[in-house]
Amino acid sequence: MYNCISYEKNKIMSNSAFIGRKNELETLNALFLKKSASLVVIKGRRRIGKSRLVQEFAKDKSFFVFSGIAPVEGILAQSQRDVFAKQLGNQIGLSSIQSQDWTDLFTLLAKGSSEGPVIILFDEISWMGSKDPTFLGKLKNAWDLEFTKNKELILILCGSVSTWIEQNIISSTAFFGRISLSLNLEELPLNDCSKLLDRQGFIGSAYEKFKILSVCGGVPWYLEQIRPDLNADDNIKNLCFSKSGMLFNEFNLIFHDLFEKRSELYRSIASVLASGAKEYNQISQELKYPKSGALSSYIEDMIQSGFITRDYTWSIKTGKPARLSHFRLSDNYLRFYLKFVMPNKEKIMQDSFRDIKMDTLPGWRAILGLQFENLALKNRKVIWQKLKIKPEDIVVNNPFFQRKTVKTPGCQIDYLIQTCFNTLFVCEVKFTQTEIKTDVIQEMKDKLSRFILPRRFSCWPILIHVNGVSENVVDQGYFTKIIDFSQLLEEDH
Repeated sequence: MYNCISYEKNKIMSNSAFIGRKNELETLNALFLKKSASLVVIKGRRRIGKSRLVQEFAKDKSFFVFSGIAPVEGILAQSQRDVFAKQLGNQIGLSSIQSQDWTDLFTLLAKGSSEGPVIILFDEISWMGSKDPTFLGKLKNAWDLEFTKNKELILILCGSVSTWIEQNIISSTAFFGRISLSLNLEELPLNDCSKLLDRQGFIGSAYEKFKILSVCGGVPWYLEQIRPDLNADDNIKNLCFSKSGMLFNEFNLIFHDLFEKRSELYRSIASVLASGAKEYNQISQELKYPKSGALSSYIEDMIQSGFITRDYTWSIKTGKPARLSHFRLSDNYLRFYLKFVMPNKEKIMQDSFRDIKMDTLPGWRAILGLQFENLALKNRKVIWQKLKIKPEDIVVNNPFFQRKTVKTPGCQIDYLIQTCFNTLFVCEVKFTQTEIKTDVIQEMKDKLSRFILPRRFSCWPILIHVNGVSENVVDQGYFTKIIDFSQLLEEDH
């Protein structure tokens, strides 16, 4: 077998302690229990940690890694093959590999990985195969005829362009029945986000950590940019309101990498949703774009890419989804950029925004509320645990909305859990700088007065917060459960 020098490189890249992804690693390691080669697909938004997960999985194993190059102007199909050949040569100890055909390269790689436990990563595979329509067909043939000869081989296809992977690999008839595992990497849960911030040396309070998460979400690479010598506001200013800031420049990279020539329309869709969830017709009207299949496909692309979530409301009486749905910008970084960075881009370029006080930004507190709702919804399983609800007992759980009609008042609930016992847990999600006062009780009562509750259903009001509630709120005993999300930063789940 050829000497695989990337094994040493992988050990070096895994020096820093790896945080999170326990379930994903267990699932990947279980593939070695099979008595056949495995083809794996991993997708997820840019910076979510796909490559880092594979590196951790491949630690102490023979590991080949290949990465496509961004298909910018001037990059040809041969350019991708040349880069692959160079990477292959470096890893099998052969110099000056040249090839005009992917088949030859795959055959050479198969020979170099023909024995023992081997992991091969094709990173940014959509870039690798973007210029050659024969790429995937030749990869499929190489898998069938050569790679599968090694029963201990795992080939991982990885990329940020989830729509390309879905259409060309997961849903492709060519790969039907060949994929052993498909993983969609999501943001890290709260406790892992907290551990990552702790590893960075950040010593801020739970509220400070949540302010950072309101901008970064649970995206590992963003959290790794946090400086321990700065508080939350100064870190946000350093990353977002400086012309050299990592997150000041990230937005354009996201849309260029994922959506290329159509990126402007995708940006417009995100902008429409930055102020709150909307129905499809509202998006069409605000964009002044026809309610066509094209618009639906663009929105679906953003859902597949992990930036937008479609929340269906439902019939409480039957538990079945309704036709009414809202589209929600579920990526905290995108919303923060669109609301606060992009409108001030010129000022930031002139370096006149460094001393801005975050809480003076127009709409700052309202947006923090939306960002915190996203975090709560992405960590909903922890809410189930706190409420002692078994997942198998849940009929539906989502944001709930009731459209206003002549007979029906409008109503919107941050998060509603319906169980098979006809129990409704109505969750009010609040992110405040100071402790919550008793007016939250009247706010919830007003909301529930507009909520149409079928007979034989019980309703339990729940309050989710970060920075404390007044004793009067607790003493009145109105809320069935008050969940302090700041505690979740330190708990293992």
